[in-house]
Amino acid sequence: MTCGWRTVLGILVLALAAVSQAADPPAAEPVDYVQDIKPILSRRCSACHGALKQKNELRLDTAALAIKGGESGPAIVPGKSDESLLIDAVNGANGAAKMPPEGEPLTADQIAKLRAWIDQGAKAPVEKIPQDPAKHWSYQPPVRPPLPNVQHAEWVRNPIDAFIAAEHERRGLTASPAASKAGLMRRVFLDLIGLPPTRGEMQAFLDDESADAYDKVVDHLLDSPHYGERWGRHWMDVWRYSDWDGYGAEVRESQPHIWRWRDWIIESLNADKPYDQMIVEMLAGDELAPDDPATVRATGFLVRNWYKFNRNVWIDFSIEHTSKAFLGTTLNCARCHDHMYDPISQQDYYRFRAFFEAHDIRTDRVPGQPDTAKDGLVHVYDANAAAPTFLFVRGDEKNPDKEHPLTAGLPAVLAKSELKIDAVALPATAYYPGLRPHVQTEALAQARGEVEKSQIGLKDAMAKVAAAKTKMAEYAAAKASGPPGPPSEADLAIAIKQAEGARELSEKALATAAAALVWTQARIVADQANYANPPTANAKDLSLIAGGAERQHTLRLTEQNLLAAEQKLAAARAAPNPAEEKAKKTLADAETALAAATKAREGALEAVGQPLEAYTRFGPIFPPTTTGRRLALARWIADRHNPLTARVAINQLWMRHFAAPLVPTVFDFGLNGKSPTHPALLDWLAVELMEPTTPSVNEEGKDGGSSEFGIRNSELKKTGGAWRMKHVHRLIVTSSAYRQQSSIGAAREANRAIDPDNAGLWRMNVRRMEAEIIRDSTLYVAGKLDNTMGGAELDENSGMTGARRSVYFRNSKEKKMTFLDLFDRPNVVECYRRSESVVPQQALAMANSPLSLAQARLLAKTLADEAGPEPIPESQEKFITIAFEQVLCRPPNAAERDECRTFLLEQAARFADPKSLTQFTTGAASAVPAAADPHQRARENLVHVLLNHNDFLTVR
Repeated sequence: MTCGWRTVLGILVLALAAVSQAADPPAAEPVDYVQDIKPILSRRCSACHGALKQKNELRLDTAALAIKGGESGPAIVPGKSDESLLIDAVNGANGAAKMPPEGEPLTADQIAKLRAWIDQGAKAPVEKIPQDPAKHWSYQPPVRPPLPNVQHAEWVRNPIDAFIAAEHERRGLTASPAASKAGLMRRVFLDLIGLPPTRGEMQAFLDDESADAYDKVVDHLLDSPHYGERWGRHWMDVWRYSDWDGYGAEVRESQPHIWRWRDWIIESLNADKPYDQMIVEMLAGDELAPDDPATVRATGFLVRNWYKFNRNVWIDFSIEHTSKAFLGTTLNCARCHDHMYDPISQQDYYRFRAFFEAHDIRTDRVPGQPDTAKDGLVHVYDANAAAPTFLFVRGDEKNPDKEHPLTAGLPAVLAKSELKIDAVALPATAYYPGLRPHVQTEALAQARGEVEKSQIGLKDAMAKVAAAKTKMAEYAAAKASGPPGPPSEADLAIAIKQAEGARELSEKALATAAAALVWTQARIVADQANYANPPTANAKDLSLIAGGAERQHTLRLTEQNLLAAEQKLAAARAAPNPAEEKAKKTLADAETALAAATKAREGALEAVGQPLEAYTRFGPIFPPTTTGRRLALARWIADRHNPLTARVAINQLWMRHFAAPLVPTVFDFGLNGKSPTHPALLDWLAVELMEPTTPSVNEEGKDGGSSEFGIRNSELKKTGGAWRMKHVHRLIVTSSAYRQQSSIGAAREANRAIDPDNAGLWRMNVRRMEAEIIRDSTLYVAGKLDNTMGGAELDENSGMTGARRSVYFRNSKEKKMTFLDLFDRPNVVECYRRSESVVPQQALAMANSPLSLAQARLLAKTLADEAGPEPIPESQEKFITIAFEQVLCRPPNAAERDECRTFLLEQAARFADPKSLTQFTTGAASAVPAAADPHQRARENLVHVLLNHNDFLTVR
């Protein structure tokens, strides 16, 4: 039976095999090159075998080039995956090194797709061979393009409009009508100073019928100190401004007192300091103007990158964000390996690191405050010029290539010429800040103050001795006539002894203070001699005098300490209950202190007779020269021929005005970034920033141009200096493109179909106010914004009660104002473009925050005083009108007016019947209590509603 079963099984197997051979094999699922294969080759192979780099002369960035192959022959043999070198490489088979060499290997599914695609004939569409990355548009210096001729020249107010109009015509778009005067006024106020116009300012503009009415407003806003606060906050985003951060009082990131850099930003913008100069000061202010604190504070840009736990992380931050902020280049992508997209090698990254290798941070004294923990000037300096720069193999800091140290250099694709680096000799007051007049003047004043204080102390001590002896004499006289009362004679003797001891200690303190004054005076004289250029002939002699004075002071101080120790020991020995453990411990500590004081005094006495030339200075001494590397780097970044710097700056300015950048990838202008939406306009503005040539508004023809806009570059007139940002702001906000309305009427529905994202700028973009503007405007419309500028950062927890502008409150990763956080405050880690969320908590914050509620009540009181407190129709109508104008910068329409009338009546009725209301039992009490009068409380509610209105929170 067993044999029979096996026979049947064998027959079945043979039959199944025959059927299998007779049947056609199932067709493999087709593999799509574009969808399935191109992404694998692009992401995992092109970095080493693409336009950027061709190892073994092999390119895999197109199918045709892969089939063509390299030094070893074709990488792909269509129809034969087993004979294709690419398959051997990804499998590490047949002696081939496994590819890719870095990162995770290809998955089994990816390899299977490659095999199937090859076996199916390696079919692919015709592909354009990628160009040399060095020829990418962003690596070519911007050249001012000619202004395009457009059909609707009457729409063109300045060159910006010519480029926008040309794009409209190319895409079949129609520009939107101009915004209303009131709408434009509010828009430009919020854009340029971050605050809405007052009712008076709005009415004055509406009443001004002159041709240059709007231009005068723009000039006024650009001259306002609020301009620097509003645009300072923008650049603080880009430059990653952060107040110090850490756990408790421990500083882990950034540094205390970095607010001085924030003030520098605001002041520089208000002064219209050229952007190229700002770059140089931020990267190398300590090398450019080492003895100017107003300039040196700009290096807060680099101080902000400080990181307590790892210096390499700190320097990596400096590399990454210097290149992103100023160059729109993701240089950080080359830290572990050559850049996958841009022509930047790993060696380029570390040569760029060498610019920052020597630098460190320090905090100098500021006038009036010797304690740098309380205040100080924090900035960078070159601490170690000899520090080598090593390439970290695969980015591993534990594996530096110490055999090949690198010198500072630029990425080859951007280095158009050899970078000249010269060391900078520093003035003495820069490397020895103790030489600064305020330090020595304050030290001298302090020393004199100590002498005066000691003299007063000695006088008081002598008076106490005399008083104690007088009491003893009185006691003796009383004793002769009968038994005296308390205190006892023994107590009086002890009091005399204590007073005399205090007097002796005061005498020692006075001697110490006098010696300190002599030493301070000697140091000042010696410093002036030693740090003169060149040092004076008697510098050594003066140094020895200062050293001798220092030793005399040390001796006097040790004598004072020794006497204090002796008195402490005597007191310990005389203490009651000497057998107690506490008394024993006190006695032992006093004996130890006396031994130490005795030894110190003996050492000081021995040293007095020995010469000391190296006297103690007024603070630390730093290297007298700086490498000049950062200065050279900064000047190269700010150079007119750098192809990236001006473009990146223009992109940032444009983005804040239009709520959309010209280059969508704001910190990546490289090959992996996106192309400009208006490349000619970007380049025109970049050149205009560096070489301003446009006429001022109304200088030629209407609003800066002839009636037909026939001006060409050769005819344009020079205005202002180079790299001035106010000039660019003025061009942008006076353009017709900027003045367009944001609403989409029926006549513009065709535009929506062609360009739903408004990339062609056929209307103005609508956006929500930034977090800081929401808070500031809430205070401002209520008339309560504190316009005080500058100074140390304010406690972020006081943001709902403090009235200063938001830019002055502390902002770091952990120390942040919750209200601003809800409205998408800038991420201090990286914020080249702000995010904008819409979440319920935002509405709740505006409805329930103590800020909006308090300001609504305060504003309602002010408006009621103007409109009239009585709830008669006339005053109610006026209140509604001026409330809308004050908060929303416009009057109410008829429907809104009717709704507000009804609201005031119904709310007043509710408040007149307190029993019908539900009392809140949670939440903090408002700093401004609600009005007792029902009608006034209704008005408060109306103002509160308007502060929560979409038109208040939106820029249109």
